Amino acid sequence: MRLRWLALAALAAATAAQAQTSATPNPLAVLDHGLRPSVTAPGEAVPRWSLDERMRHYKVPGVAVAVLKDGEVVQVAGYGVREAGTQDRVDGDTLFSVGSISKVATATTTLRLVAQGRLDLDRNVDDYLKRWELPASAEVPQPRVSLRMLMSHTAGLGLHGFADYQPNEPLPTLVQVLDGQKPAKGEAVRFKWAPGLVNDYSGGGVTVEQAVIEDATGKPLQRLAEEQLFAPLRMRRSTFESPLSAARGNIAKAHNSDGAPAALPRGWESFAEAGASGLWTSANDLGRLVGGLIKSYQGRTDFLLQPLATAMMTPVSPGPFGLGPRLGGVGLGRHFFHMGANDSYRAYLEGYPETGDGFVILTNGTNGTQLSFEIRNALADAIGLGARPLLRSVAPRVPPSPDYAGSYRLDATVPMDLRRASADNFDYESLQVRITGDAAEIVLPGQDKPQPLLPLGPAQFVQAGLYMFVFDFRRDAWGKVRGVSVSIPEADSVAYYVRE
Repeated sequence: MRLRWLALAALAAATAAQAQTSATPNPLAVLDHGLRPSVTAPGEAVPRWSLDERMRHYKVPGVAVAVLKDGEVVQVAGYGVREAGTQDRVDGDTLFSVGSISKVATATTTLRLVAQGRLDLDRNVDDYLKRWELPASAEVPQPRVSLRMLMSHTAGLGLHGFADYQPNEPLPTLVQVLDGQKPAKGEAVRFKWAPGLVNDYSGGGVTVEQAVIEDATGKPLQRLAEEQLFAPLRMRRSTFESPLSAARGNIAKAHNSDGAPAALPRGWESFAEAGASGLWTSANDLGRLVGGLIKSYQGRTDFLLQPLATAMMTPVSPGPFGLGPRLGGVGLGRHFFHMGANDSYRAYLEGYPETGDGFVILTNGTNGTQLSFEIRNALADAIGLGARPLLRSVAPRVPPSPDYAGSYRLDATVPMDLRRASADNFDYESLQVRITGDAAEIVLPGQDKPQPLLPLGPAQFVQAGLYMFVFDFRRDAWGKVRGVSVSIPEADSVAYYVRE
């Protein structure tokens, strides 16, 4: 009887588990009807687009998405094609260029070396460098920079990003990149600020980080990443190889803003600055990286020591970055994220260290930025932790006050610990505001046309991008408009512009 009861109990448990599995909703079903903008126009119904229609709208031929639960990749899917005009379908193992998401992979490799005692986060990196040294200047005569600074974009170094290299163009060495020497396309990596004072996103700084870990170990980044990252996390398709070899196969090819093939005849660009922008990976592999970081933070794996994973996901003042990723949200909705943008590819990752949720998005088109944000919004809605809430603008009851119009200049006395991300993501010394009828517009230096501001109230407006930028006009007790604050709520950052 006991054996029969055990058999019946096992059968019942298996049946229940099967029923539960079949009842589990498809985490990617939201892509059939859930893509949406970050902000809606006044009175606009919330659009619920399908991924297919938005891919057509943005002329992006191929997309791959992975979703994580409890730190594990639970679903991966490819949409569209690797090359426009073909039937070569995208799948979860298709290789995409992921641009600046490379920085998270490089940071993870660096932290693994720190855990092994081969590097120190707070030691002057000149102690490790052999091919190059930090460039002294009148403003920074004795530079002392740490890996912590380089990884959090607080080292004071310039060179935000890099140009891609076409198939017929030679690739510079790492030292040529750092010194801005041909065939490098960018300027030299030099100090813009004293180390540690300002958040200023620097692909140049991450290139210095690459030089540090290569010189300290005597190994190229590709080999280090294979040993420290790709092999431990079973990222079998990933590589820093440049130019990428066609022999790897299943490669998403480059496409321009019209959705036409680019970087011909090969079909993809090359990236001399591997650590900053040269990673090729798949949705499956990048999902494993996000999961590995989450589980390390939770203490469920020894891939990365928990204290280092915690440091990776703790902001380094005065910026919104940890040691590699951007950070946002609070409580269960706290998340790390990063986007990547090379000429013909756009990518995005997001992970929730407390809950184990996360996702990655890969695209092979120049217009993939807004598409990836709309996919991000849908997936964040499905997670349900309120990290990416829809912001509904309102119809103004009266036209915006005409005295909002005018010129405003940055108040540089606001401490950097308050300006934080705005010092980089809204890096303007001045701005102009125009009021035309019911519309408010902002004109920024170096931009040809004004950008609309959507109203949130009589004196509050918003503009959406990677971050939400909220503009609050400040009217004093004498009825005079004194200035406008520009805040990034997600990054807990605010700048102030004084009326001229």
